Amino acid sequence: MQQNYRYTLTEPIGKKFDPRFKPELTPKEMLELGVFGGKYMTDCTSEFPPAWFTKIKPSPEKHDSKRNYFSINASQPLSVWRKKGWIHPDDPRGWFQWYCRYYMGRRHEDDERQIKRWLGMKRHVSQIKNNCMPYDENCRKKQRQALLHWAYDSRKI
Repeated sequence: MQQNYRYTLTEPIGKKFDPRFKPELTPKEMLELGVFGGKYMTDCTSEFPPAWFTKIKPSPEKHDSKRNYFSINASQPLSVWRKKGWIHPDDPRGWFQWYCRYYMGRRHEDDERQIKRWLGMKRHVSQIKNNCMPYDENCRKKQRQALLHWAYDSRKI
């Protein structure tokens, strides 16, 4: 794990996003809903606002899908992400760490790639819309949970 990584915040918190990047949930909202089985960046929470972590369901020891909003596992292990080359060395915890830092105001060489990955998740929104009754949270729960992990509010589909 990288130590003493430093970065500059060049934009106001939660503002001036790339015009293509329109997350429906803030990192705080994602955490409060229940994402990543409660196992997320437990070794680097101190770099983010404490308010993000006041109403969460943490599971610091291991992934616990009961802590997810849809109570289902929709995650791949970080080892899979590393093997597939989806991890940038500056964000060793993956997409969510990148998003938290982007939300805080960091702009980075990896922004374009991560935004394209986020845009790619939109296909899951279409699949839910095409196969489920509106707001049926029991339909395609795994896809809905995965969308929450990517800051899409799948409760509103």
